[in-house]
Amino acid sequence: MDMSPTTALVLFSGGQDSTVCLAWALERFARVETVGFDYGQRHAVELAVRPRIRERLAALNSDWAARLGDDHVVKLDALAAISDTALTRDMQIEMADSGLPNTFVPGRNIIFLTFAAALGYRRGANDLVAGMCETDYSGYPDCRNETMKAMQTVLRLGTERPFVVHTPLMWVDKAATFAMAKTIGGRPLLDLVLEETHSCYLGDRNHRHDWGFGCGTCPACRLRADGYARFIAETT
Repeated sequence: MDMSPTTALVLFSGGQDSTVCLAWALERFARVETVGFDYGQRHAVELAVRPRIRERLAALNSDWAARLGDDHVVKLDALAAISDTALTRDMQIEMADSGLPNTFVPGRNIIFLTFAAALGYRRGANDLVAGMCETDYSGYPDCRNETMKAMQTVLRLGTERPFVVHTPLMWVDKAATFAMAKTIGGRPLLDLVLEETHSCYLGDRNHRHDWGFGCGTCPACRLRADGYARFIAETT
């Protein structure tokens, strides 16, 4: 694999998908920085697990340790203030009249990419890596490949920088995401994903399942559990 001499900025939440994307980027770019967003999310525990994941990734591979650069956390309190969703309010997770689950935070990924590009502009990182996917997902329109391509165009036009939005999981389901982790970093990376990452919308770190921590009933947990079951079935 050819190593890009450029710097990549990974949108790193602390979840399964963004952790696999971070490992993917560490295999491909000479320097990799990370950015997380504190937007008043109900599952703010994802922010707490981020430093531990970065430390463990660096410990897995000396090359990764050399390439892993600074971490940034951007506060976006306004997003929670203007949102009325189950990710930013203490409310039951259910389907909304729009046909989307009420965990959809309108504009979230668009805002994330805009701020990531602003940070990347300052840090000299034109490669933005994000874990959006429209294979195993909840139907969020800002996760679609079409949205990502449009955002890449907007960022290039609006900054006159050659930004590239990389979405390595766009056409990959959760089972294949687990498989990708094992392919990139072997069993140690897979174990890290299972033990350290957080995807549960309710922020549950008390219940440990074979697929990781979570409530086991929210949409994120169900996707992760189903994907892990398929991964195990396909590899045994």
